[in-house]
Amino acid sequence: MPSVAVYSAAGKKKGTMELSDSIFGIEPNMSAVHMVVVNYLANQRQGTQSTLTRSEVAGGGRKPWRQKGTGRARQGSIRAPQWRHGGIALGPKPRTYGFDVNKKVKKLAMKSALSDKVASEAFQVMEKFGLKEIKTKDMVKVLDALGQTKKTLIVTAEKDDVVYRSARNIKGVKVSPVNAINVYDIVNSNKVVITKDAVAKLEEVYA
Repeated sequence: MPSVAVYSAAGKKKGTMELSDSIFGIEPNMSAVHMVVVNYLANQRQGTQSTLTRSEVAGGGRKPWRQKGTGRARQGSIRAPQWRHGGIALGPKPRTYGFDVNKKVKKLAMKSALSDKVASEAFQVMEKFGLKEIKTKDMVKVLDALGQTKKTLIVTAEKDDVVYRSARNIKGVKVSPVNAINVYDIVNSNKVVITKDAVAKLEEVYA
């Protein structure tokens, strides 16, 4: 069963915490992590790009010249793809890039991502942030005390507006409530800073 230190907002060690072995101590399945990350990024794509085909371009209703006798190649419309201002052949059309992933794979990927962070000592547990007001300077002090890296994911038990608004202007820092975290954000961060209450909720959901 993995064990991690619990820190205060001042960066002082306040004790240790035992983590669930079935969530934070499994052998990471990188295949599942890769699939879920690709799925997340695919779902972020808008897929709204669109081009006009020859039937959608304005003009070109009549044949530009007669079929035979001109010495030129036969043409049926000046809006054919080979003409300037003509339609686009085989161009992109609105589509959905998303695809479905099995729930068990998503669950395995989340456990794998969390276990990998714990194993690489990039998982830090806090008692609580204890910020009394929205102030970026105070959040910077907390993160510096914890040894902030370039990319930090802060996970709170509930939506915390004070923590979110205090950290939103800090480059490389992202704040997310525990019910909204995803595998991509965990993998994309160098360090995960999470509150004790958020850990308890994770263990309750993924047990």
